[in-house]
Amino acid sequence: MKDVHSTVDAVWKLESARIVAALARTVRDVGLAEELAQDALVSALEQWPETGVPDNPGAWLMTAAKRRAVDRIRRDRRREAKYEQVAHTAGNTDQHEPQQDDVLRLMFLSCHPVLTATERVALTLRLLGGLTAAEIARAFLTDEPRIAHRIAGAKRKLAEAGAAAFDMPDGQELSERLASVLEVVYLVFNEGYAATSGDDLMRPGLCLEALRLGRLLAESAPGQAEVHGLVALMEVQASRAAARTGPDGEPVQLHEQNRGRWDQLLIRRGFTAMLRAREAARETGGPPGPYVLQAAIAVCHAQARTAEDTDWAQIATLYEALARLLPTPVVRLNRAVAAGMAHGPRAGLDLLDALADDPALRDYHLLPSVRGDLLARLERHAEARLEFTRAAALTRNAAERAFLLRRAAGLAVQDTGGITATGPPGVTLAEAARDFLARDDLDTSTVRSYGQTLRRLCRGLGDGLPLASLTPGHVARVFASAWGDAAPRTWNRHRSAVRTFAAWADLGDLTTDVERRAEIRTPVEPISAARLDALLGRPGLALRERTLWRLLHESSAPVRTVLSLNVEDLDLADRRARTAGTWVTWRHRTALLLPELLGGRTRGPLFLSDRRPGPARTPGEADLCPETGRRRLSYERAEYLFKQATKALDPAGDGCTLRQLKELKDRG
Repeated sequence: MKDVHSTVDAVWKLESARIVAALARTVRDVGLAEELAQDALVSALEQWPETGVPDNPGAWLMTAAKRRAVDRIRRDRRREAKYEQVAHTAGNTDQHEPQQDDVLRLMFLSCHPVLTATERVALTLRLLGGLTAAEIARAFLTDEPRIAHRIAGAKRKLAEAGAAAFDMPDGQELSERLASVLEVVYLVFNEGYAATSGDDLMRPGLCLEALRLGRLLAESAPGQAEVHGLVALMEVQASRAAARTGPDGEPVQLHEQNRGRWDQLLIRRGFTAMLRAREAARETGGPPGPYVLQAAIAVCHAQARTAEDTDWAQIATLYEALARLLPTPVVRLNRAVAAGMAHGPRAGLDLLDALADDPALRDYHLLPSVRGDLLARLERHAEARLEFTRAAALTRNAAERAFLLRRAAGLAVQDTGGITATGPPGVTLAEAARDFLARDDLDTSTVRSYGQTLRRLCRGLGDGLPLASLTPGHVARVFASAWGDAAPRTWNRHRSAVRTFAAWADLGDLTTDVERRAEIRTPVEPISAARLDALLGRPGLALRERTLWRLLHESSAPVRTVLSLNVEDLDLADRRARTAGTWVTWRHRTALLLPELLGGRTRGPLFLSDRRPGPARTPGEADLCPETGRRRLSYERAEYLFKQATKALDPAGDGCTLRQLKELKDRG
């Protein structure tokens, strides 16, 4: 019995994509297609233990699924024409069906433009990988309901897109959709090859799944050079898997890897895929695409017998070509690494410093990690140690964090041209920020606001930066990357917080390079009473939102004041609450909602977040509910939810702001 179940699982992994793809082509409903395929799988689990595994299990599953499609459509008289079409195709043998075209169509469907990137990944692994929601959730270290929600949402969007979602694209649309498919497959591979979070550096299951999908795509689209380029890239990168980690799971850098542990079979497969990519490129006559160029870089590494034999000049040239074609921040970062190896660390550092203000890299741990490596090679050890410490704070992967901290600890405390501390020894930016926020004269909302600014400052510069080394230039760099596109009010709020912190720490004015922005308050259009009632009466609207919005409307109090309310501040009988010396009052509609919202709670924040905070994000005692363990609802989250709920009310489609509730009250 156990062997039969294992066989069924293996067959399903191999055949599910073809079965779902064929069904989706005929019934033109990916949700229904998967449901019919699952029914066939259940039948196999019920029948094969008694009858034995058929000679062609894939064909058995396909036939069983199509019979269910016929039965399903027969019951729907309104789709008689569709029934005849399915009944006709069900009688054909599998050998004459365009299965590869079906699989390719399913790949394009899973990566349809109407879907978000996370939905594309989840649906691709579900439909083409045959993975369950639980397996996908484990692979990405998230919970099963979240993955199930993504998959269900993706199917719903595809259903709403109509028949066009199932048609094969052509021309320019084909190239764009193919790029989306390749992006999803490579994203899955990268998450397995260099996990962004969790305890392990790699998740081999995701790498194998991405390789399988890439090979399947190469079979379905043999004339596409970029497809073969991606396969070659993944094959060669996967060949290093066994050498990338040490005995305790710690990362091993490329130049330190034991190349005898590289998988030669995967390398040969990668070389073969690279040859196919070049042949396909010659046939089309176009220039090499980004995946072909990245594969060529991987091949350069694989051809070097030792790290010293690596042709870094050729790799740097390839990265220059890639940066011209795909000038993303990550590609430019890798170009800096290659330049540093080919032309010396100073050349790499010059290219890297040009990326310091790029918002896309502000929380990317590899930027300070690479910078630390280049600084260490220049023997600027004190600066390098700070960069490695900052990189460790940014990564969410435990193995990589430990590796970076070891690199920081291993550097000698020497400085040949960088940071010199003149203030009290041992005082770092993070320590000073903690002391500043622990002051007794700051209320909860002020601590929260200042904390946002100082946390971003620490993330941008590193917790270990000596406080006395903090300069206006440092601050300006963080502002440019973190808040360059922020509204003037937000920019000025963070600027004011830095000025207050600098004055407290006796550091002078650290905002001399950060000019104050002019704030122009534009009048907001109030939400009419009728629209507000319709909004609050929507089915399924959370009680928390209904209460908050109604309270803001009836009280005309500032949003942050209302969010700072605690249960113990409320006087339900008199319909009022006192917080920070200010009275907040409300009327009968809010009074009806508040008891239900409290649910018997007697302490803690009035408005709570949806989930408990993680261990690394535990809020202060004043912002944590002692009875539920959940934190206070943040202003940013409350504003986001209101914008999403009111997009239909806004002619621009951006949604309304919570201020508009107050404006409505102010205008009578």
